[in-house]
Amino acid sequence: MTYRAPVRDIAFSLTAVAGIDALVATGAFPDYDADVMGAVLEAAGSFSEEVLAPLNRPGDLAGATYANGAVTAAPGFADAYRQFAEGGWTGLAAPAHSGGQGLPKALELAAYETVHSANMAFGLCPMLSLAAIEALEAHGTEHQKAAYLPRLVSGEWTGAMCLTEPQAGSDLGALTAIAVPNGDGTYSLTGQKIYITWGDHDATDNIVHMVLARLPDAPPGPKGISLFLANKYEVKADGSLGDRNSFRPVGIEHKLGIHASPTCVMAYEGARAELVGRPNEGLSHMFVMMNAARLAVGVEGVGIAERAYQHALAYALERRQGRSVWTGEAGAPIFDHPDVRRTLSVMKAKIEAARAICLSCGVAADLAKHAGTEEERRLWKGREDLLTPIAKAWSTDIGVEVASQGVQIHGGMGFVEETGAAQFYRDARIAPIYEGTNGIQAMDLVGRKLSQDGGASARAIIAEMAATLKELTALYSGKPVERFSAAIEAAQDATLWLLDRKADADAAADVLAAADPYLRLMGDVIGGWMLAKGALAAKAKLAAGDGDPAWLEGKIALYEVYAANVLGHASSRLAAVGQGGALLQRMTKEALGAA
Repeated sequence: MTYRAPVRDIAFSLTAVAGIDALVATGAFPDYDADVMGAVLEAAGSFSEEVLAPLNRPGDLAGATYANGAVTAAPGFADAYRQFAEGGWTGLAAPAHSGGQGLPKALELAAYETVHSANMAFGLCPMLSLAAIEALEAHGTEHQKAAYLPRLVSGEWTGAMCLTEPQAGSDLGALTAIAVPNGDGTYSLTGQKIYITWGDHDATDNIVHMVLARLPDAPPGPKGISLFLANKYEVKADGSLGDRNSFRPVGIEHKLGIHASPTCVMAYEGARAELVGRPNEGLSHMFVMMNAARLAVGVEGVGIAERAYQHALAYALERRQGRSVWTGEAGAPIFDHPDVRRTLSVMKAKIEAARAICLSCGVAADLAKHAGTEEERRLWKGREDLLTPIAKAWSTDIGVEVASQGVQIHGGMGFVEETGAAQFYRDARIAPIYEGTNGIQAMDLVGRKLSQDGGASARAIIAEMAATLKELTALYSGKPVERFSAAIEAAQDATLWLLDRKADADAAADVLAAADPYLRLMGDVIGGWMLAKGALAAKAKLAAGDGDPAWLEGKIALYEVYAANVLGHASSRLAAVGQGGALLQRMTKEALGAA
């Protein structure tokens, strides 16, 4: 089937749930209003449907190719990228002084969901450029901003994030790439990086590499890392390109999925580079780029889930087998089997919950920069920080889960490549791994984000959920309310337990053992809160006679499905939070069956 951008669902999530209209009052987005939002989403959806989606399957089959020290994008991708850049899609949220459109980050995330749905391998290329733009905006010199930002914002050049080395996966403190001063303000960069997404390609004339490396006198570990910028080609004073720099791809990885996205092994052999930001503070500088990418990857999880869901729904409506329990029809669509419809309903509910979490994080990021007072900006920054690891990890786990269920709905036809369901599952599987594995996101949540403000951000979001629960009693009675109430209580109990254990220096193992179940619990409960807000908004629209009644009733029913199938498991999540480190310590290699 062809992809259809869910523009109406995305717009509803932005306005009724994530609260993007609050950005208008800040005055920071003078060119933004509801009409602009609608136009951007419609145009993004059309481009994704008409240009990117048709390249998805051929790109998976052909893949990117490597030969003679260069990478060639999958057939059609270079031309699609040129159209993408010409459409201004890399500059949606970039500031006007760099050639961008100055629109909200949340709207950019919403538009990019359609890109990732249509063609996840393609979407990774501009996604990393957006992250490079944020890093240079935050830490680049005036020269670097003038030289590189306009070309990145326009899409004329692309960006790449170069962190990982063969001996240093997520432990960036173990990296060994070195940058030696040349004596003229530049550096000679030497080392090898692996897993560099779109590190080389033929879609643009130049690629801006953001590279972590050490200075010769740097202290060991994470405190000795600096951030450098290296161009594929020399950028002359007039902006034209000169000689090829001394770095190159030495191969591309052969991956489970995203075959059309070139994942490069890069060798830097005395490459000319510039320092970005302050020496030995590269890790904190790079985190600007990484946090932008983490939220974007969360949206990527939503996008691939939406694509897999649409594929499965279309198949369920077409495939006929058995008798309908509702109509009595023989040879009915398998959509009429209760388990298939339940599965599709839960898939849809989780997608909408994940979408709302990501877009709410985007709105929080916008308000953290542009809210009216310093206190408001601080509070919104706490919300952004708390939601970022949840958005990345929970949403990408949903991407894998929904894609897997999509294969299941296809049955045996899902396990063969011809139907396309398998590709979504293969593509989705990387998202919980890159930009910091989901286990690292969980450790970040409980290790830093939960307690950086004494737990105030977590307590605030729990209080807001409790306020929504009170409103919900006017719409529901019985289980839908009881399950949300119990889930909020579980989230509160888990949060207080973790804050208490974090205050005990001897309880580090307890905290880390609780990290993953706590993130999953918070994702489940916050996702339920998002759907509850959507249900309340839908009810208000119905009462006002505003909108499609059947579609709005669906928003109300989705919350009920979620409450029954997800919120009901909050108690088991809470039990896992409290299991403690001592129990896991008992699970020795012998207990786990190692030879």
